[in-house]
Amino acid sequence: MIAALTAAQAMVAATARLRAAGVDDPARDARVLLAHAARIEASRVTLIAPEELSPEIAERYEQLVSLRAIRVPVSHLLGEREFYGRRFRVSRDVLDPRPETEALIEAALSQPFDRVLDLGVGSGCILITLLAERTSATGLGVDLSEAACLQASANAVAHGVQDRAEIQRSDWFENIGGYFDLIVSNPPYIALDEMDGLSPEVREHEPRLALTDEADGLDAYRRIAAGAPDHLVPGGRLLVEIGPTQAKAVSALFDAAGLADIRVVPDLDGRDRVVGARMPG
Repeated sequence: MIAALTAAQAMVAATARLRAAGVDDPARDARVLLAHAARIEASRVTLIAPEELSPEIAERYEQLVSLRAIRVPVSHLLGEREFYGRRFRVSRDVLDPRPETEALIEAALSQPFDRVLDLGVGSGCILITLLAERTSATGLGVDLSEAACLQASANAVAHGVQDRAEIQRSDWFENIGGYFDLIVSNPPYIALDEMDGLSPEVREHEPRLALTDEADGLDAYRRIAAGAPDHLVPGGRLLVEIGPTQAKAVSALFDAAGLADIRVVPDLDGRDRVVGARMPG
């Protein structure tokens, strides 16, 4: 009979396996996945390190590590991802919330707003965070993907903002009426010729529709720039996340659309991350 591994031994073996598979931070992932398999908080893994794993936990851990070794994202294995201090349910139907998108949140929260539109709502992390932080605001989130709309709706309920958040299917502005004092978006901005350079976690497991326009990466910004002036109140703001090389091109699109006060906001790593503009008037 083979002796059961302790939690520490299992983590060492998992770390080596994930490192061999090319995973970026194998020790962290091995720890997080063990916590998930054992159904404990990651901070408690050290406490169980000397203990033998039960057969049930060992089997769950083996399955999780096997999936991570073929580059299934950790967030998909856990079913959630943290964003701006809150946990959001995620799946392969929506783009993973990313830390750099918090620059968009900070820019949005820097000034008051009452009515917000999120174009390409995905998991709902942007819209729901803004409504959770501004408890008097209401918002509309739209997405071309019906599955994404369902995921965003579920996250709205989980965070208690469902009464202030409307989620509906729309191809950008197609089904949208009314005016907003804030429009936000993290659109697909990866150019087709950049897709092969993405990690397997992103390229193979996140929705292609949310990653690329299958062209130069700027098509979404063209559509947003064209439609935003018809849906912004005078003085209303438009904020979009961008790829780090797109600030000049997106700023030019917003300028050509008649928007004013165009500015570029960096993320915490100092890379261009958000382009903002305002509706004149």
